[in-house]
Amino acid sequence: MSQWSFPKPLAPEKPVRPSAAYYWMKRILKAAGLPAIRFHDLRHTFATHALTSSVDAKTLSGILGHTNASFTLDTYTHVTSDMQQEASHIIGGFLENLLRKGLKPRQKNRPEGGARHG
Repeated sequence: MSQWSFPKPLAPEKPVRPSAAYYWMKRILKAAGLPAIRFHDLRHTFATHALTSSVDAKTLSGILGHTNASFTLDTYTHVTSDMQQEASHIIGGFLENLLRKGLKPRQKNRPEGGARHG
């Protein structure tokens, strides 16, 4: 077992160079014919997919090491507009079902021709 989280494969007593992951990512992307991206872009891609896959902002902020969920949401606002539209459809359907169920009993219990008093 090495003292390093990421030891050099051929010299486990030494750590991997910090730039090694970036170097290999660039080589893999080029070999695959994919566009060059920054290593940090992977973090944004992960966060975006997590939010669009319904991972809640509080949980995601913890995974990303953010102090609070509002920072996470502020950082990924480009995702939230689509999420807000989806949420409005969900809430609209919920309210429609709730009102449909809730109004029928009240209408049945209301006296004929009588006004509702609140």
